[in-house]
Amino acid sequence: MTEQRDAEPRQTAPDRIPVGLSSASVWPQPARAAFEMAADLGFDGVEVMVWADAVSQDVAALHRLSEQHGVPILAVHAPCLLITQRVWSAEPEERLRRAVVAASELGASTVVVHPPFRWQRRYAEGFGELVGELEETSGISVAVENMFPLRPPNTWSRLRGGKGAGLSAFKPSPDPTEVGYRNYTLDVSHAAAAHVDAIELLKRMKDGLAHVHLADGTGAPRDEHLVPGQGNQPCAEVCEALAADGYRGAVVLEVNTRKARTAQQRAALLAEAQLFARLHLEPVRGDSGPAASR
Repeated sequence: MTEQRDAEPRQTAPDRIPVGLSSASVWPQPARAAFEMAADLGFDGVEVMVWADAVSQDVAALHRLSEQHGVPILAVHAPCLLITQRVWSAEPEERLRRAVVAASELGASTVVVHPPFRWQRRYAEGFGELVGELEETSGISVAVENMFPLRPPNTWSRLRGGKGAGLSAFKPSPDPTEVGYRNYTLDVSHAAAAHVDAIELLKRMKDGLAHVHLADGTGAPRDEHLVPGQGNQPCAEVCEALAADGYRGAVVLEVNTRKARTAQQRAALLAEAQLFARLHLEPVRGDSGPAASR
């Protein structure tokens, strides 16, 4: 890929929803590769998933990559996966606080965070207050993401086509709208795994929708993160509703490309995903087009 140095930050048209690339989309490549691909493919920015990659944890290194490639950082995903429970700190409160500080220093407007795990009792009890405090003191949107319950693979055929029970690892729920927060992240792939209608979830999030992870799914009992159009989720309808309703956040492609054998194959998948997003996020002119009640 062509390396850019001290490139001018790219600008997004005022009436166009920014389309970003999650650094998770280039895994197992490091965060550096996300900036390179975002620049080469014309994405409007990057969401940094903070995990084991040392660069993803290093604010100064991320700032250099952003300036070098002319790609702004749209959001920081706090380290809240099972595999990142000791990144930055063993304490989930401290990890979230550090993610907000990182976002502020990097010029990102949003921090993405998962609901607390059930075993994080103290964190779960004070989570709502912590999120509110961080938003008030930083001006950063701490957007709580919808997750999904765990289901044994052999229940897929029985549950497919309807909402089925599962064991939730999250307290009090994998659906943050059941609690109520100021800001949300809508993840379409997670909605698929939860057997939740993404359009109905979008409506429940209403004006609190601050951020979107766009990826497809089939309803399988796992987090698929397929390229939009490769599953059965209403990815196009979600995008069209965002465009029609004047959504002011970013849409970030968080897709699984780990099976790509070469950088060219990964780039082709990401280019396909970006084309899908831009096509369906085109602003609606006139009074036609679907819209979700916000």
